[in-house]
This record gives sequence, C-alpha cells and structure tokens, in this order.
Amino acid sequence: MLSINDLKAKTIVLIDDAPYQITEIKHLHMGRGGSSVQTKIKNLVTGQLFSRNFKPGDTFEEADIEKRELVHLYAHRGEYVFAPKEKPSERYTLTKDQLGDTVQWLIPNTPVTAVFLDDKLLGITVPIKIDFKVTEAPPGLKGDTASGGTKPVTIETGAIINTPLFINAGDTIRVNTETGEYAERVSKG
Repeated sequence: MLSINDLKAKTIVLIDDAPYQITEIKHLHMGRGGSSVQTKIKNLVTGQLFSRNFKPGDTFEEADIEKRELVHLYAHRGEYVFAPKEKPSERYTLTKDQLGDTVQWLIPNTPVTAVFLDDKLLGITVPIKIDFKVTEAPPGLKGDTASGGTKPVTIETGAIINTPLFINAGDTIRVNTETGEYAERVSKG
C-alpha cells in the first residue's frame, strides 16, 4: 500500500479497482487545516484525465503492471497498432483517446515501452528523444544567426516545433518528447 507521500508523477495506482497514472502532483499545506495532495490522474482504460485531491490518511494499492518493449507498426482509423519486434504477428491496439498527446510522436517503427495490467495493454511511453524529418519550414530571413530567434516548423507527424532559424525542410531534427522542444539538428537535408 502507498501513502500520499509515496505518490510521484508517472506512478500507476488502483483507485476504485481501476488503474490510474498520476500525471501531475502538488502538495498543498493549508495552515491549521492540515495538508492535502492535489493531483491530475489519467484513467488508463478510458484515457480520461481527472483532477482529484487526497488527504493524508488515504492509501493506494500499487498496480501490478508489467512493462514490455514494443514497436509502433501503423495507424488506421484512429487506432494505433503495436507489436513486439521479435513477434510482429502478436498485435496490440490503442485508440487516439487512450494515447492522448503521445500520438504526435508516433511514426512507424518507433520503439515504445508498453504498460500491461493483466495482459491488457493500457498505455505506452515513447523514448525521451526521437529524430524526425522536417516537412515544412518557412524560409529563414536575411541576417539569421545561429544564436538568433526561432521559427515554427512542421515535422513528419504533423506536430509543430519551434526551432532555430537555420532549420530547413528536409533536415532531420531531434525532439525532446517530454517537453515538445527542439533538441538538436541530426542531419542537414
């Protein structure tokens, strides 16, 4: 059993027999009223996000989860298909709602870490840094410098990333998937 002091972001717990992942957590101290924990939790079965407060006496059962390495194969009609690299015929699907913002980082053959509960796929996490090809980039202006401003570019998944002015269409860039920010240019187009 976990107490509110054991809760951290990305911890998976069972609340009312359903698995929830804590996405944000904030400890609140209210003077004489004691303390509480304000959280944002995501239902891993439905993909819904909730705000919920917990008191110091609350306890939680840690979900008995299993993590496996999978590869994203393809997306079709709002469903994303994953399989183990060594066994592509064993397939698992998640909907766009279950994946949330993670869909903007999924391209075919992306390795992911999958979370299973009772042999049912609940969710995935993508690597922290992934390389993407830039599909659209506005032209840089005369006088651009390496330490200058930024411009929005579109990557192959359709996500828009702010990059330095020297990035052009066709370049490959590395993106931090946790923050959604440009990390570095991998190769010039």
